[in-house]
Amino acid sequence: KSINCKSYFAKAYHSWERGQNENANGLLRQYFPKTMSLVNVACNEVKIAVNKLNSRPRKCLGFKTPYQVFFERTGIDARQLGVVRL
Repeated sequence: KSINCKSYFAKAYHSWERGQNENANGLLRQYFPKTMSLVNVACNEVKIAVNKLNSRPRKCLGFKTPYQVFFERTGIDARQLGVVRL
């Protein structure tokens, strides 16, 4: 309040205050379970998982994919960015 900031920072160890973050972590765990060592995970494997998650329709987005919504709002095809290129 003192700096007139409109962002919200969740308290440590309050996972219920970070719903979207916790949901994304759960979705990533489909590809990289907690028991899996991440030491040998290749960059390409991460890119594939990211691409699959961002191509998945979401109820909170009106059953559009994150890629579609990003493109509608920015005019940028995120799949063409270097981060997601396969």
